[in-house]
Amino acid sequence: MAVLLAGGRGARLAPYTAVFPKPLVPIGDMPVADILVRQLAAAGFDEICFCAGHLAELLEAYFMSHPLRGRGVRFRWVREGEPLGTAGPLRLVEDLPERFLVLNGDLLTTLDFGAFFDRHVESGADLTIAVQRHQHRTQLGVVRHEGDRVTGYEEKPSFSFDVSMGVYAYSRACIETIPAGLKFDFPDLVGALLERGRDVRIVLSGDTWLDIGNPEDYSEAQRLFQEDPGRFLGRCR
Repeated sequence: MAVLLAGGRGARLAPYTAVFPKPLVPIGDMPVADILVRQLAAAGFDEICFCAGHLAELLEAYFMSHPLRGRGVRFRWVREGEPLGTAGPLRLVEDLPERFLVLNGDLLTTLDFGAFFDRHVESGADLTIAVQRHQHRTQLGVVRHEGDRVTGYEEKPSFSFDVSMGVYAYSRACIETIPAGLKFDFPDLVGALLERGRDVRIVLSGDTWLDIGNPEDYSEAQRLFQEDPGRFLGRCR
């Protein structure tokens, strides 16, 4: 089972999101959520639950007539009355399996969801986060020091850090950590799990990944998808 988080208002993508929920914002000639759903089905996920909020009725109407419904893929819907953050909506989903995939509904990626999920199952972790390594080069000279004594100087160094791709594999035991009916974001969940000594892991990915909620990434997503749709849909039916 996969859960698609689709409740955000997408303020950074206005004016598109004034008339569409963010997951229906187009990449080429397809809504980004349609690309994700096809990728999930190709990876073997035959049940997809949408946690929807802003303009949820448009999202539901779009997928009610989706061709995958006639090919063994079932869609479920959970509506947030009030925004519950990036982890809170999971408390609304009934009959969660022992392990399941969760992803943000506003990303474009070539990540193999099935292989990522298998890594989670094999590890036995409570929660696994797909991450990507980013490099950042500062345009300033960095002074290293202890007190007022300089120990080093580096001109325009690069720093690397690992960022969440918005794709997660959960074990059902995580859900008891999420308070019912309250806004609860993913960083809150990770902190609560670590406080309880639970097993939280990462899978480092070198795949293409773009957060289309960011206008710059949205433009790049458009370019990459229109240049080669098969890069993202090659395994899809």
